[in-house]
Amino acid sequence: MIPGVTPPAHSFVRDFASAPAETFRVDHHYLVCVSRGVLRLESGGTSWTLPPARAAIIAAGHPVEIAIPQAVVSSSALFSPDFVAAPPAPLAVFDLTPLARALISECGRWGPNSTWSDHAASMFRALAACCWELATRPSPARMPVGRSPEVRRALALTEATIADAPNIEAVAHDVGLASRSLARRFEDELGMTWRAALRRARLLRSIELLAGDESRSIAAIAMDVGYSSLSAFNAAFRDLVGQTPSDYRATFRPF
Repeated sequence: MIPGVTPPAHSFVRDFASAPAETFRVDHHYLVCVSRGVLRLESGGTSWTLPPARAAIIAAGHPVEIAIPQAVVSSSALFSPDFVAAPPAPLAVFDLTPLARALISECGRWGPNSTWSDHAASMFRALAACCWELATRPSPARMPVGRSPEVRRALALTEATIADAPNIEAVAHDVGLASRSLARRFEDELGMTWRAALRRARLLRSIELLAGDESRSIAAIAMDVGYSSLSAFNAAFRDLVGQTPSDYRATFRPF
């Protein structure tokens, strides 16, 4: 490796304070894995929730809106487009397997100023191959965000009131539409009813809370996102991610 020249792939660990959404774009394929906290990523009409033990891959040059609702510790890897093939999608969030976690840990040995070697190249290529394949099975923790300002605003209002009992009539009034018109907009732009969007928003918020204060009970989190019945919350959560909230939280192991 020539001194002062960045290697074709490298890794780093970084802490980020909570922050509002900003546009993020780099000239490398970017793999980010959260070990503590939560990220929200938006691109292509979809918003993704990235909690611990999951990863996101962002293709080189692809703009993504990233928000940090709570402080984050992340392990990341950058890959030159000349070093590995493009990922299967411009943005994808996915679960990590034990192999992927082991490769992330191993690649953590090589930062931007580390000595490059054939072993490093093999490890980073293996990491890319593993994560690129996992990205073909994206996480269900995502929400379509709509195209029109009215739907995007209605979705934001719905998300802001999930702990209460939001209703479509009040949301429609606030965005200047009749409730029937807003209902049609949701189905046309999001591919789901307003009530289904409310349910999804509650579950995505619960994932953020699960990744926050670990001492907070599942029952308290269920109430925080508007569920009066713990059994109903557990069933809805399992229906979305395939695990109970307790089992899902148990996967939030640090690297």
